[in-house]
Amino acid sequence: MNDLIIFFIPLFAFLLDQLLADPRCLPHPVVLVGKCISMLESLARRHEKRCSLRTAGIMAPILLCVAVGGIVWPLASIPVFGVIIAIYLAFAGLALKGLVQEAGKVEALLAEGDIEEARKALAMLVSRETGTMGEREIRRSLAETVSENYSDGFFAPFFYLVLGGPTGLWIYKTINTFDSMWGYRNSTYERLGWFSAKTDDLANWIPARLSTLSLIFAGKGLGLATENVMDNTIRQAPSMESPNAGWPMAACAWLVGGTMGGPTIYFGKTKDKPILGPEGQEWTAERIETLFRLVDRAGWLTMLLSLCVLFPLSMI
Repeated sequence: MNDLIIFFIPLFAFLLDQLLADPRCLPHPVVLVGKCISMLESLARRHEKRCSLRTAGIMAPILLCVAVGGIVWPLASIPVFGVIIAIYLAFAGLALKGLVQEAGKVEALLAEGDIEEARKALAMLVSRETGTMGEREIRRSLAETVSENYSDGFFAPFFYLVLGGPTGLWIYKTINTFDSMWGYRNSTYERLGWFSAKTDDLANWIPARLSTLSLIFAGKGLGLATENVMDNTIRQAPSMESPNAGWPMAACAWLVGGTMGGPTIYFGKTKDKPILGPEGQEWTAERIETLFRLVDRAGWLTMLLSLCVLFPLSMI
């Protein structure tokens, strides 16, 4: 695969994501990765006496990442047809348009006054309990998941796509899927998932901070107040339990002017999350729509800037 083709893959992948989002008719590689992780978990628990869960929690992610890389690289390297495979795998690893669309469905249901269906639609996007949420809590949860997932659902995969092609992207997606399935800090996954959680934190460290810059530049283009946003983000982001999630969340909160954090119910227990953004500002329908425009504009900006970097390199 020559350098000029490598330059075009992120462009085509991004445009396909914008045009098609997440088509249900096509098989999604992350589903296969998830099934593999479930099989590895069953295997680890079945043989726990011979291999501790902590050891299995280290070996499984490493082995599956090597396997994924060992499959994606040769497939993407097949003459002619490999380009199509590479573009599809790159497109399948991005989730910007689908994120905004699914979040938009929740907001549309709220606008129609159908709060029960809005709760159900939100439950498909978040791990928190939504059954008793009112409009305020639904919109706050929506803002938090859209801003956090802008980074690990789009920016980070795109970042690794630019750096390492489809192989780099899918190794990242494998790490991220391990974290989403095993990275819980509870008695069930504490030993099995600790390595996955730490690896995901490491993989997202640079993208989370760069995604903040893309959001601020996009906000400036939309005419949002960007003064002190970076200073406030640097101050508030470390208060989050995750070393990365607070960066895009705090940036979005300050740019749009809505408050994130506060009491949130996870698995029957209330967790008091740190406050991000200006205090006491509700997420109205107008602020949610502004957030959608912000992450969409930031995605386009990220794609264009990456092309500015890749094109000169492809000419060398």
